[in-house]
Amino acid sequence: MKVLIIEDDAILAHNINEALTSEGFVTENVYDGTLAHKLLIKEAYDCIIMDVNLPGTTGFDLCKQFRSYNNHTPVILLTAFGELEDKVKGFDNGADDYLTKPFYMRELILRINSLIKRSEHKSSGGNDHLILNDISINLAQKKVERRGTEITLTPREFQILVKLCKNRGDVVSKSDLIREIWGASVDANTNTIEVYINFLRNKIDKPFGENSIKTKVGFGYYIDPHEDQK
Repeated sequence: MKVLIIEDDAILAHNINEALTSEGFVTENVYDGTLAHKLLIKEAYDCIIMDVNLPGTTGFDLCKQFRSYNNHTPVILLTAFGELEDKVKGFDNGADDYLTKPFYMRELILRINSLIKRSEHKSSGGNDHLILNDISINLAQKKVERRGTEITLTPREFQILVKLCKNRGDVVSKSDLIREIWGASVDANTNTIEVYINFLRNKIDKPFGENSIKTKVGFGYYIDPHEDQK
C-alpha cells in the first residue's frame, strides 16, 4: 500500500514515515501544498495524510482540489487545532478522518488501515463503481475516468477494461475474454483481442504516460492493483 505524507514539519514527517514503513507501507513525502497538488494529479495512492497548515496551499484547499477529480482515495487531515469548526471545515472539503496533534502513531496506523479497507470494499463491489489505482469506472452509466478525465470507450473496450479491473491483478487469458465478451457462437480470435487491447492502451494508458495494461506472454493480460504509478 502506498501512502503520501504531506507535512511541512520535517521531524513529524520523518516519524510518520518511519512508523508506516515499519508496518510495510510504501511512503512518499512532500512538504509544500502546491507541489503536493501537482503530485496528486500525476500519482496514485491508497491513502493521503495531509497537514492543514501547509506552505503554498492549505490542507483544506488542497483536499477540496483533490476531491474535484478523486472521490475514492481516503484523506486524513492533521492539525494542531482541535476546534469543532476546523473539523467541520475539513469534512466539508472532503476529508475522511481527522487527527489533532500530538497523536499516537499507532492510532494513525489503525485509522489508515480502516480507511483503506473501507475504500477497497467500496471499490470491489456492492455498488455502481469499480476503482483500480487511478482508474474509475461507473458501471451503471458506462463511464470511465482517469485522474478526473473522462475516457470514451466502445462497448467492447469497456467490457474488456471492466473484466481486467475486476480481476484485480489476476491474469485474464485471451480465451476467457473471447468467451465472456463475444460468446462461443461468435467468430472472434486471439488477434481480435490483441487489437482491442491495443485500442485500450491508446486510450487508457498512452495519454497519461502510463503502462497499466500489462501482457504476461503466453498467458494473457492484467492490471496490477498495487502498481506504483510513475
